[in-house]
Amino acid sequence: MFSRTPIAAALLFALAATGCSEPAPSKDAAAQPAAAQATSTTAVTAENPLLKPSPLQYQYPEFDKIKDEHYLPAFTQGMSEHIAEINTIANNTEAATFDNTIVAMEKSGQLLTRTATMFFNISGANTNDTLDKVSSEIAPKLAAHQDQIYLNAALFARVKALFDGREALGLDAESKRLVEQYYADFVRSGALLTEEQKVRIQQINGELASLQDNFSQNVLKEVNASALVVDTKEELAGLSDDAITAAAEEAKNRNLAGKYVLTLQNTSTQPALAALTNRGTREKLLKASLERGSHGGEFDNSKVLTTVAKLRAERANILGFPHFAASSLENQTAKTAEAVNERLAGIAPAAVANAKKEAAELQAMIKAEGGDFELAAWDWSFYTEKVRKAKYDFDESQLKPYFEMNNVLENGVFFAATQLYGITFKERKDLPVYHPDVRVFEVFDADGSSMGFFLADMYARSSKQGGAWMNAYVSQSGLMGTKPVIANHLNIPKPANGQPTLMTFDEVTTTFHEFGHALHGLFSNVKYPYFSGTAVPRDFVEYPSQVNEMWAVWPEILKNYAKHYQTGEAMPQALLDKVFASSKFNQGHDTTAYLAAALLDQSWHQLKPEQVPAPEKLLEFEAQALKNAGVDFAAVPPRYRSTYFSHIVGGYAAGYYAYIWSEVLDADTVEWFKENGGLSRKNGDHFRATLLSRGGSEDAMTVFKQFRGKEPDINALLNRRGLK
Repeated sequence: MFSRTPIAAALLFALAATGCSEPAPSKDAAAQPAAAQATSTTAVTAENPLLKPSPLQYQYPEFDKIKDEHYLPAFTQGMSEHIAEINTIANNTEAATFDNTIVAMEKSGQLLTRTATMFFNISGANTNDTLDKVSSEIAPKLAAHQDQIYLNAALFARVKALFDGREALGLDAESKRLVEQYYADFVRSGALLTEEQKVRIQQINGELASLQDNFSQNVLKEVNASALVVDTKEELAGLSDDAITAAAEEAKNRNLAGKYVLTLQNTSTQPALAALTNRGTREKLLKASLERGSHGGEFDNSKVLTTVAKLRAERANILGFPHFAASSLENQTAKTAEAVNERLAGIAPAAVANAKKEAAELQAMIKAEGGDFELAAWDWSFYTEKVRKAKYDFDESQLKPYFEMNNVLENGVFFAATQLYGITFKERKDLPVYHPDVRVFEVFDADGSSMGFFLADMYARSSKQGGAWMNAYVSQSGLMGTKPVIANHLNIPKPANGQPTLMTFDEVTTTFHEFGHALHGLFSNVKYPYFSGTAVPRDFVEYPSQVNEMWAVWPEILKNYAKHYQTGEAMPQALLDKVFASSKFNQGHDTTAYLAAALLDQSWHQLKPEQVPAPEKLLEFEAQALKNAGVDFAAVPPRYRSTYFSHIVGGYAAGYYAYIWSEVLDADTVEWFKENGGLSRKNGDHFRATLLSRGGSEDAMTVFKQFRGKEPDINALLNRRGLK
């Protein structure tokens, strides 16, 4: 996950991870001083550890000392201090200079940034009812706070003066870019609007902040509430003994002793569908997943989402854009909605055609086994494994014994980073953590110097948002003298006590992917917090992480970590060969499911306010949007349905296309590595120096061309996905 703000680089970054990437005010909050907005909070006490930087190495958070009740007071004081700092900058009687305006803003708001970063990271990884209430209360206040800054006329006048005269300031390239980015962000926030328009923008921002927080909380609560409860072990036939034991333990934890509970993951398709032999159970499981947030009840997101879409469209219109996608894409590498539409439309027909070919193979397998039913979405994963076994003589379950989680992390992910970049890792058990499952590693550069910390939070739990993501507790900055503290979060089901954690191949790939984001943060070498680490366009941020996936199947790396958890024997070469031979298998399904979600995202965000459907028409709108885009294939539902599509209510609004957009760069980069000898320090050092270390300090495509030496070639992607 990623994002940024021109005032506190970590604030929007943290908010994006919880679906609140555009903080903004309620109707009455905007005109009030920040301190007055939180009169209900308790007094700030000297014992609050958030009030000062952590004394631990690299400002590593004092997880063991920070309590739920510390957040609201710290937010209150942080906003008050920040506004005071901003007012001092804005009202400075001296002429605006780069140092007394731009650098001063970069240094401002440290308490607020520290509090927001900590709060939103923790509320995403290990929330509770108290934190949910804090989130609901603070979201509109943060929105009002940001509007007080972005819409401060005196402050903007100083920024504009520097922007207009930037060529004569004698700035280095990174500093000049910072001035340009500040100016653009102020304008995008409404600094050039009339006073009447500013008032309406503030109202919209406040409503959006609350709605986005509500949506995010509903998604997590609904995924827990919608877990499938079954009465008998027979209904779970096909699952491993460990999986059935885990389902029984989950039922016991929910006071349902004697029953079994299959918890849901964030995506539409659920892992258990590949193994369950009972078709009725498969149908119930997938329907429980697909109906999340749209079947009425306390956590229904239909009204929330349609209201968000309408408000975003109105806000875009006020800012002079035809729709929200246009306003959002202006500062991405894609630049325009038309470019995104063209890319998605260019891939969709081939993807759907491939998916239909795959469906025909699955239907043939059903018929061969005597089945007299038509392939449905809940059958896809189950019969895919049968076809995979028939075509390639192996199924996914054969791989899991070779993918023990600690082996994957230490002898796979870390080993690859050592071979490529020379960095090493040492576990630090002396540092506090926010949950017993979290592991902490100190990272050392090739010369032995300490670079920062990496936290690995691998297991799923009911207090954790779905999916997988990276965030920063501390971001690197030369100006601030900080080194990175980076975390990866996954949602791997935790096995029964005493059992090994055996991963699916998708989970292995995801682990490598998220560590690619971590490397982007760890290798950051920029001056200003604004540009640190993953503070790049969202259709570029997935690129380095996708590149890192290549090492999961690189022979030298795979040989080092893919070892049987009981015998220690390496994965047989014959099985490896089958993995590689089947690499394009089921790509039609996977690409279509992804594209359907990306196209839904664009459909919602290319609407005018009056075109947004009523809540009760949401599913009808979704179906029509998929049909219009040519991806309405019932056997392949979207990777996310609208009502639990957290990405597009958070930091990836109008931006879910970013994965396929970034994959063009990724696939071309993989070809570069192959052309230049693959896994080597020389190649890793080049990638790090020209791209991974630059953060957002240079234009994203300029950075890519500095690394690659030319424009990206889409053919590598088409070949990878079997679309050419």
